[in-house]
Amino acid sequence: MTKTALRIGLAGLGTVGAGVIRLLAANQALIARRAGRPIIVTAISARDRSRDRGIDMAGLTWLDDATELAAHPDVDVVVELIGGSDGPALTLARRTLGAAKPFVTANKALIAHHGRELAALAEANGAPLAFEAAVAGGIPVLKALGEGAAANRIVSVYGLLNGTCNYILSRMESDGLDFGTVLADAQAAGFAEADPSFDIDGIDTAHKLAILAGLAFGAAPDFAGVATVGIRAIDKADIEQAAALGFRIKLVGLAETADGELFQRVHPALVAQDHPLAATNGALNAVVIEAVPVGRLFLQGRGAGEGPTASAVVADLIDIAQRRTGLPFGMPVAELASLPRADSATREGRYYLRLSVADRPGVLAELTAALRDHGVSIESLIQRPHADSSAATVVMVTHTTTEAALQASLEAMAASPSVSGRPVMMHILDL
Repeated sequence: MTKTALRIGLAGLGTVGAGVIRLLAANQALIARRAGRPIIVTAISARDRSRDRGIDMAGLTWLDDATELAAHPDVDVVVELIGGSDGPALTLARRTLGAAKPFVTANKALIAHHGRELAALAEANGAPLAFEAAVAGGIPVLKALGEGAAANRIVSVYGLLNGTCNYILSRMESDGLDFGTVLADAQAAGFAEADPSFDIDGIDTAHKLAILAGLAFGAAPDFAGVATVGIRAIDKADIEQAAALGFRIKLVGLAETADGELFQRVHPALVAQDHPLAATNGALNAVVIEAVPVGRLFLQGRGAGEGPTASAVVADLIDIAQRRTGLPFGMPVAELASLPRADSATREGRYYLRLSVADRPGVLAELTAALRDHGVSIESLIQRPHADSSAATVVMVTHTTTEAALQASLEAMAASPSVSGRPVMMHILDL
């Protein structure tokens, strides 16, 4: 007896959308065995009907309005690959879940901004909401958190969640190039968009971190609570000095709870060369889950692109076909905590500082006095002359201190006539 196929309505035929169709065709028999029935695309929607995407669309129903997929009689599951936190993507999600149909998405902005609302709608209508592809591409990190580590108390979740930034920082280190040169190369190679702001300013990472934190700590995603700093200010000199100190610079997304408060930050950080994240180079992603009692879980892989993201989308479809779906954030929406945001001012850690200063007697004493006056002590200090002999670069690593004390020290330094420009500060990842 032939089992009824699971019929897919696909919104968005960009790189990932076309990749989903190719993957379903290439692994058709294997997917059917794992799903218990065939999975086929029956209806599609995209902005440009005439564009050649290198896929066979014969026999597929084309809808100019993607939101009509929600009510289409030949669609059992809607897959949204349009992107954007609002607009057609949000309308399609609401209509699909409101019609009690499963909804699968790779849209991290949608879930980061509207995750609680959509989870409540899914729960109320008994419709699966799945978004494994929204975080870290082909790495099954959401399944690891929501299923494999479900019995654990999560202490922290952190990692490298943006392949573009990791590629840029890795190339700056390996090839000794400046930020602008590597960014231009990344755009030419297709690793970075023409407008790379979402990636290099940390917004993409912040969306993913908010989703990870929600699932890890039983809370609704709080994107607005993610303090975000990107990598634009990272200089070739920082890469070199970090290496001399035994570190690599990475854009880290970090979330953890303490005393019932949630701390979330995306920031460039110095990572010790023997830490697993330091060995994650190029466009790879990596996620670390620190949990009790299991300890450290480390997941690494390709976090973006056609194959990895399509893989995660199809994995969600197989779960739906097998009726293996659970609650989107691992518990009923009514049980999701509303965690207050932790104040970063009292947060303790070590820091990297880089300053451009006048090369004259007394300047180092002035800098160290600014730190001393706010209770910050120095672990190590390096001074290097500029090509211009009247200036020098000073690099310092502090002992553990509070963020408030460090910021006060930086304000005092920045006000000094001996210091050129703003001091550069980065956190040191001591996890």
